[in-house]
Amino acid sequence: MKRREFITLLGSAGVASSLLWPLAAGAQATMPVVGFLNGASPSELEPRVAAFRAGLAEKGYVEGRSVAIEYRWGLGHYERLPELAADLVRQRVAVIAATGGVPSVRAATTATSAIPIVFTMGADPVVFGLVSSLNRPGGNVTGITLMSGEIVSKRIALLRDLLPNAKKLAVLMNATTPASSAEVAVAERVAHTLGWQVKVLKVSSELDFEAAFQPLPRERADALLVTTDPIFESQRDRIVALAASHTIPAIYASREYALAGGLMTYGASITYVYRQAGMYVGRILNGETAADLPVMQASKFDLVVNLKTAKMLGIQFSPALLAVADEVIE
Repeated sequence: MKRREFITLLGSAGVASSLLWPLAAGAQATMPVVGFLNGASPSELEPRVAAFRAGLAEKGYVEGRSVAIEYRWGLGHYERLPELAADLVRQRVAVIAATGGVPSVRAATTATSAIPIVFTMGADPVVFGLVSSLNRPGGNVTGITLMSGEIVSKRIALLRDLLPNAKKLAVLMNATTPASSAEVAVAERVAHTLGWQVKVLKVSSELDFEAAFQPLPRERADALLVTTDPIFESQRDRIVALAASHTIPAIYASREYALAGGLMTYGASITYVYRQAGMYVGRILNGETAADLPVMQASKFDLVVNLKTAKMLGIQFSPALLAVADEVIE
């Protein structure tokens, strides 16, 4: 390249950047910023984040064009969430989407009582003191709940139908989260009505899973219930592999586990929940208040079964159970 041409190119690039920088800065200055807080890691939640963006777009907010999103990830360490939430408050975001459960919501509500907060969670937000009621949340908090405690009994009923001779249930929980404890309480109550014994397997970090599964051969559990928790989402493949290595039939909360090789899942569409959260954030950006937006409850729950895993475990689903399944993986 000739020297004169090279200088011309440099000059053109300089002019272009001097023109683009003020435009970008001006767009950032006028563009609302949404905070997205989650205790897991982005690699596991990519479809859910995409659904959240789609919900925002339905209300007129496209990331990078009409809204900016500041993401904060706990990477499986819930103790990081309070500082991550505080950082979003320092960034003066317009709304915080506290996704993935009670720890994110509590971190956000501790950090601010002024910025609107939209949550996704499995637990009952009234029980945890996050809203005054489902219909009239009050304050600066609303969102979407799966009410997972109420469907734990359904998951156990499905295990009973699959394993009519079962007598002992193992329950995997995160010992650091109150929502997981609430699910365990429901599981124990329902299991005892069936005359089942319960063995609780506790983890507190991603380092604990192998040790948590070690008692299974000694305890001779017939089935495993995996509670709903963001840290489990980030360890999904690992949990499914451990259940397989111990040849224990397990039921999980979300379809992704069945896709990863889990035997059976029963729960709401998580991507639908995140899409609704994005729409709620968009409605707040459009002028509505969190106090006036009722907490939404998931209304459709899907049963997914994995026949390949069933064959590996030597289990056969009854025609009646297969008939009510929403999806069968072969």
